[in-house]
Amino acid sequence: MPTIRRPRKGSMQFWPRKKAKKMTARVRSWIKQKEPKLSGFVAYKVGMTHVARLNDDKNSHLKGEELSVPVTIVECPPMRLFSARFYKKIGVKLQINKEVFFKAEKNLTRKIKFSKSKESLENIAVSEFDKITVLVCTQPQKAGFGKKKPEIVELALGGSNSEKLDFIKQNHDKEINLRSVFDENQMVDIHAVTKGKGFQGAVKRFGISLRSHKSEKGIRTPGSLGPWVRQQHISWRVAHAGQTGFHQRTEYNKQILLISDDLLSFGKGFHKYGSLKSTFMILHGSVLGPKKRTLILTKAFREKSKKHKLITI
Repeated sequence: MPTIRRPRKGSMQFWPRKKAKKMTARVRSWIKQKEPKLSGFVAYKVGMTHVARLNDDKNSHLKGEELSVPVTIVECPPMRLFSARFYKKIGVKLQINKEVFFKAEKNLTRKIKFSKSKESLENIAVSEFDKITVLVCTQPQKAGFGKKKPEIVELALGGSNSEKLDFIKQNHDKEINLRSVFDENQMVDIHAVTKGKGFQGAVKRFGISLRSHKSEKGIRTPGSLGPWVRQQHISWRVAHAGQTGFHQRTEYNKQILLISDDLLSFGKGFHKYGSLKSTFMILHGSVLGPKKRTLILTKAFREKSKKHKLITI
């Protein structure tokens, strides 16, 4: 008898299931912060391991005991500000009215033509603009997996427009570290592109059941494409083959268990990644994407109060 696969829960949750345009995710919504600091950070996925934590759930029968839980290690080399963007509201839309560029990274100078911008932050009047954001560039050469080309990501800033401008003036020539953005035990959302699996059939893509061995034309195909009369097209709800994986997704409420600069020694390093060279964090649970994937961490939108206490690594 062939194995029957039940449809996965929420198998039609995302539509259309199309390939992401870029390797780096795009954040469309930000939480407003009162403090003048970055609202997110760009990091790289290293791999998974497990740690011992103290169960502090008062309703659990294992309260006060040590539990082994899965965690993900994420390397977070310091970032630099690449440019400041000043938006102005025209009608209903926000449009970039002015952009001031700072000193470009070594590996970006050949690609970025506008790095010789003559604009200055001193000549900008804050009252003329409705929104201020920054472009940051990563420094993957300070990470352990040997990448050279940086990512450029647009991040939001907290505080009023005048506070944002002061933050940019103070930090445009400095490195921005992870501890200046996030703290331990904080909940974060992770924006990234999932692991790509190419063109797959309906069974793997949507988890539909295999048909009987006596069925016509195919076993791994959907049984019906729709009614015979009236309907002149195939509904989008019918499971078909197509692109699987490499989709932009967001994972909510991942707790930061630890932020550390004490580099872990795992012999020759982590499998398919290498050794850690800069600040890293430990997140509770799994994280989307393969190793070396670029992650954008933001403050949690739907923050939960559940906390975990880390004991040992």
